Amino acid sequence: MIGALLRPVEALGAAILGFLTLLGGVTRMAIEGWIMAVAPPYRLGLFFKQMDFVGVGSIVIISITGFFTGAVFTLQSNLAFRNFGAEGFTGATVALALTRELSPVLTGLMVTGRAGSAMAAEIGTMRVTEQIDALEVMAVNPVQYLVSPRLVASVIMLPALTMTYNVIGMAGAWLVGVGYLGIDDSVFWTRIWLYVDPDDIIVGLIKAACFGFVIAAVSCHRGFHAGGGAEGVGQATTRAVVISSVSILISDYFITSLLEYGLLAGG
Repeated sequence: MIGALLRPVEALGAAILGFLTLLGGVTRMAIEGWIMAVAPPYRLGLFFKQMDFVGVGSIVIISITGFFTGAVFTLQSNLAFRNFGAEGFTGATVALALTRELSPVLTGLMVTGRAGSAMAAEIGTMRVTEQIDALEVMAVNPVQYLVSPRLVASVIMLPALTMTYNVIGMAGAWLVGVGYLGIDDSVFWTRIWLYVDPDDIIVGLIKAACFGFVIAAVSCHRGFHAGGGAEGVGQATTRAVVISSVSILISDYFITSLLEYGLLAGG
């Protein structure tokens, strides 16, 4: 009887310990990756290769997603503002939503599905085929060789992809708002100029850099701890995508609270 009552407590405790173990492992690997990024030997080719993979390789999916996000959000916003005769605020509303939230979050989720999964799968395959052990035998630090380039590339390229998302998203918003819904072109851009500040863009870029850090750290950690052959690599890849996606959404709340409400309270 007592054992049955304690099982939920034990399960909760195990879940908490598992979460803390994962958090500690990811944090430790991320810190070591950043330290190794500035330590010799410097393999710049690896950094540029990962920047190309994470950034350039994601431009197409980011552009498509951004265009239709801006387009559909314009349709929905205009539909709501029409009830108040305020269709002219559609462009500014879409711009604020994109720069502050939609662009960094959706960019992070898209990159997680495309690049984060590939990071976990590649490193996981190297783990189960003992290639990481071979690196250690050759006196090559596997964290410096595999993790550092991916961390730096993700932190640098996520803000760049977010800006691309902003531009393409506003192009879709303008095309639908002005070309299809008939919003006056000058009103569309004037309202954006009045209500969207550089701080709005900067907040989104800070979020994107943080999301890039989360994606690379979680994906590399899951790949490093893959085991059990092909099935283990598949499980590590799935967990990397799920954990990264959930972490992006959770961290988005806390970053917004810190940057927005924290700064407002301080001011």
